[in-house]
Amino acid sequence: MKKIIFAFLLLLLSSVQLFAQNGPVEMADTLRSNGKIYVVVICIVLILAGLLGYLFSLDKRLKKIEKKS
Repeated sequence: MKKIIFAFLLLLLSSVQLFAQNGPVEMADTLRSNGKIYVVVICIVLILAGLLGYLFSLDKRLKKIEKKS
């Protein structure tokens, strides 16, 4: 029980670090002002679409193998 409470408190305290960013993000502002942020977004979307496509095709193959056996 003590380990669970300790782990919970550790995660709670480590999440406080996520809110430490107060000022503007210079890299994002620069990419946005140059219009390159859209290239970054398109690359991320393409990578995620490829991963999802691969997972769906893998799921189809696994279903086919399960039906055979």
